[in-house]
Amino acid sequence: MDNAMMIGLSRQMTLRRSMDVVANNIANANTAGFKVESLLLENRAAPTAEHADGPTDIQFVNTWGMGRDFGQGELAFTGREFDLAIEGDGFFAVDANGQEQYSRDGRFRLDAAGQLVAADGSPVIDGDTRGPILIDSTAGNIEVVNGGTIMQNGQQVGRIGVFDIANRAEMSKQGNGRYTIPPSNDPADQPLALLDPTVRQGFIEQSNVQSILELTDMMSVMRSYQSVSKFLEQAEDLSKRAIERLGRI
Repeated sequence: MDNAMMIGLSRQMTLRRSMDVVANNIANANTAGFKVESLLLENRAAPTAEHADGPTDIQFVNTWGMGRDFGQGELAFTGREFDLAIEGDGFFAVDANGQEQYSRDGRFRLDAAGQLVAADGSPVIDGDTRGPILIDSTAGNIEVVNGGTIMQNGQQVGRIGVFDIANRAEMSKQGNGRYTIPPSNDPADQPLALLDPTVRQGFIEQSNVQSILELTDMMSVMRSYQSVSKFLEQAEDLSKRAIERLGRI
């Protein structure tokens, strides 16, 4: 295949992935705790097609990874007792079938057994015991005070776990706004519960997606894709004319 065609097709592939990422951001503009994502690209050298002279390699554009902006989203007041939001660094943790998963989505509730759980029923992890948080809903109102401590009738009944993840680049997305980290035997690599996090009761953290910027990016990707398509059409037409001329010689 012609070198120009190969370069153009590699760019089209990354533009399609970029469009998927932008579309996903827009779709999650109203998802609590969602963090905006972007595609990371790199140049990659590869051998050229056979030729008598010219460069020995060409530069393709290639997907390098996914970037996430973990910046603070706006806090929206709901007034619900078990809606919680982290102001500052840290992540809530839930036990999803034995696997710790981390999220900024604090839309919690009590299940039938009195456990504090996420929307899908995964138990929220206590910052002190690393176990579930049990609350007697009939014993009085719940108040979440400084540091995430859960108070009921003047007594501490648990503490919302807010965990610091040192290397966020290693976090793997699991869906539903949750992430996991690779297992490690080194205690220094394990998330540590923050001692004095700021947890707001009756609030949820909104997505940090800026819809206007994402729509602008979407239009830019569309224009770039159309430009590359036009370039490929011109390159193909040029090749056809070159072959026709050679055929007449």
